[in-house]
Amino acid sequence: MHWSLGPSANRLFSSSAALVFAVLTSAGSPALAAGDAKAGVKVFSAECSECHSVKEGRNKKGPSLFAILGRKAADLPGADYSESPRQTGWTWNDETLRARLSKPDGEANPGSKMKYDSLRDAQALEDLIAYLATVK
Repeated sequence: MHWSLGPSANRLFSSSAALVFAVLTSAGSPALAAGDAKAGVKVFSAECSECHSVKEGRNKKGPSLFAILGRKAADLPGADYSESPRQTGWTWNDETLRARLSKPDGEANPGSKMKYDSLRDAQALEDLIAYLATVK
């Protein structure tokens, strides 16, 4: 037995199938690949460790990044923050970290004490975020 829903339904099904295929196949592209926490350790070491620690209660030039996900920006006791990050209202999560770290200071948070040009390598940024998610 052959089922046919008519030309309109067949076109709709074909379009939907094409969309699903495109979404599924693009998930494997490097720009959308999930972060690798092990690779993120190396990114942290190269990009962040001069100014930040991942040890609880150990601030350096910048605040400790221990358990950063879920923490409000500029809210760690004992850390020296400028007024700029206090005014953002941010809570650190994948999205806010991506927004902050993918742009130079002047764009991401003008007036911040943090002097960081940006992490433009999308995969390295995802790896860093994956690593920071494990530090708790």
